[in-house]
Amino acid sequence: MAMGWIVLIFWCFGQLSAQSFNITRPTDLELEDRLLQVLLQLNLEEEYNTLLVYGKECVFHSLLRHLAIPTVIVGSGSTNYTWNFSTSTLILTCGSDAEREENSNTLLKLQRTRRLIYLQDNSEPESICNKYSLKEQHNIAMVKSSFYQSDSIYSCRYFQTPNYKEGHFSEDQPIYIENFQNMHGTTIRTVPDRMVPRTIVYQDKKTGETKMVGYLANMMNTYAQKLNAKLQFINITELGVEKANMDDILNWAKQDILDIGTALTSSLQTKGMDNVGYPYLLTGYCLMIPVPAKLPYNLVYSMIVDSQVLSIIFVLLCVFSVLIIYTQNLSWRNLTLANVLLNDKSLRGLLGQSFPFPPNPSKHLKLIIFVLCFASVMITTMYEAYLQAYFTRPPSEPFIRAFRDIGNFSQKLAISRIEVKVLTSLNNSHFREISEDHLMIFDDWSKYLDMRDSLNTSFIYPISVDRWSCFEAQQKFFEEPAFYLASDLCFNELMFFNTPLRRYLPHRHLFNDHMMRQHEFGLVGFWKSQSFLEMVRLKLASMTDLSHKQRTEDSLLLDDISWILKLYMGAIAASICCFILEISRCGERCNRLWRRRR
Repeated sequence: MAMGWIVLIFWCFGQLSAQSFNITRPTDLELEDRLLQVLLQLNLEEEYNTLLVYGKECVFHSLLRHLAIPTVIVGSGSTNYTWNFSTSTLILTCGSDAEREENSNTLLKLQRTRRLIYLQDNSEPESICNKYSLKEQHNIAMVKSSFYQSDSIYSCRYFQTPNYKEGHFSEDQPIYIENFQNMHGTTIRTVPDRMVPRTIVYQDKKTGETKMVGYLANMMNTYAQKLNAKLQFINITELGVEKANMDDILNWAKQDILDIGTALTSSLQTKGMDNVGYPYLLTGYCLMIPVPAKLPYNLVYSMIVDSQVLSIIFVLLCVFSVLIIYTQNLSWRNLTLANVLLNDKSLRGLLGQSFPFPPNPSKHLKLIIFVLCFASVMITTMYEAYLQAYFTRPPSEPFIRAFRDIGNFSQKLAISRIEVKVLTSLNNSHFREISEDHLMIFDDWSKYLDMRDSLNTSFIYPISVDRWSCFEAQQKFFEEPAFYLASDLCFNELMFFNTPLRRYLPHRHLFNDHMMRQHEFGLVGFWKSQSFLEMVRLKLASMTDLSHKQRTEDSLLLDDISWILKLYMGAIAASICCFILEISRCGERCNRLWRRRR
């Protein structure tokens, strides 16, 4: 009997529990069903492959069994590892205070990730939007526990008041707001590096405002116009700097002093992509070398005389002398060293001069004389062609073929202290080939740039291939180029140039997209082609010929044939000596003296 009462009591308790469950279950099911529809809608708007759930147990956890998607649950609100998933992620947060992420790398990785927050308490959307905006996280949507009844979704917006927008899920509108498509006149802090021609800063005469042009400055100007923002130039004098260099701007970006630097920092200076944007330029880092001077005219004669050709001519002289001596008498009696080396007919014939022709010559002698005359025509024509060509356009002095050859030339390599530090830190093998004695290091970055831009031919300069294009355009107005780019003498043939950005810039993705679109439509190439003309318009460059070409005389000077005159005087002196020895019968006296001694 007691057992029956126990069974009856348990049966009644089960009935009461079932009735209670039937009352609350439809509410939970409706909420789960509506949230599941929201998640499916979010997947249609922007596909996600991973779910990240912050906070303790809430309605989001019960939804996971309906979603066949990899999920990471962080009940403590913060991860102890760096988020390395490359897939698109959706963050679900159980409560306004559930997400307490402290890992800086994870925060950067998930900064733009969409967040859906379930408000279990009476938290106001305005305070939550303020909280997330301080962390520069702006893709925020919120639903309350009464979502299944109200169908209201709250989305944060950054540049308007109030800072959130209430919408209804059934209105078929995007849930998240792209806040930075219109910044409503908000400023973007920047610092221009004033590196001509990519960034040229000037004062507008009409408005007095500070403006900038150049292929990098134009990119920044158009980006601000696209976002309906304004560029704010930071006063660098308050930071203790008169003219900012690349290191200064990069450090200010790391310190969050500026948003986007109107500057380019090379891949040799930075590691990682936290404080730089997508590469803006891909170029090389090579040497700009002065064009070698033309050889003076008095050295042209030595240039056209080659030792191998002289050896061939000497062999021909000996061969023709031997043949002429033998064919005249058909014997070797007159074959002596003096007759071979100083044969009158052979020597005159090879020089293209006339010589006495022997009477009644044989057929063999005629053939030898014919070949001799043909050889003289070829030799004299060849040297005449070389002489006239070199006098018309003299050859240049030797070119620099390797980095180690710089020490053999008078010009030193002018380089800034910043570039020396970068190349030294990278242990660049080409830079180590240059001796310190042949380096001119400038601590003042501005002074170094001014000297390079003035095309001072006393030095060699390292330069990016991109910057060289402007010098190349300028030298088209020169009668002769002053510099040439040694494309085979490069410290780095593949170097990226990036724009400095602060680490948590919320519209980084829009900036990178804007930059790539400009390249895609050819605007960057067009602006670069107009760089020199823009510099001329702003009086930063001129079309004046700076090549310092030497004045060409209308006729040869005495100094131009100085080597020929010296050789001629030497030959006359040798002839006079031989003549004096001959008339004094020095040979006979030497023979008599030799016989007496024997």
